[in-house]
Amino acid sequence: MTLMFILNRQAYDGTDITWNALRLARQLHSDGETIRIFLMNDSVDLVRDGVPIPEGAEDMGAMLDELISQGVEVKVCGTCQQRCGLLKGQPYRDESLKSTMAECAFWVASSDKVLTF
Repeated sequence: MTLMFILNRQAYDGTDITWNALRLARQLHSDGETIRIFLMNDSVDLVRDGVPIPEGAEDMGAMLDELISQGVEVKVCGTCQQRCGLLKGQPYRDESLKSTMAECAFWVASSDKVLTF
């Protein structure tokens, strides 16, 4: 089964929404499911350097990098690079992750389930 996660929230916004989404993606991937993650809105900071990590919080950028290294497909909204996040306009760590709404739409249409956070 292919599961797509669409993340929208800033990683360290005082909630655990993004952290729980990444934890669920990690668990489902380890259970053998195919996972795709598309970052939009303020979640794009997950693939930028320089985002401050609050004391005691898990490094969600590192969590995402680990998923990528394990073969999870991750794409990031190219338009959101200029418009969103704490670091608006800053480059992504890996510009090859930059994507489009067309690719997001393709992933939605070709996934068995889509979860949004």
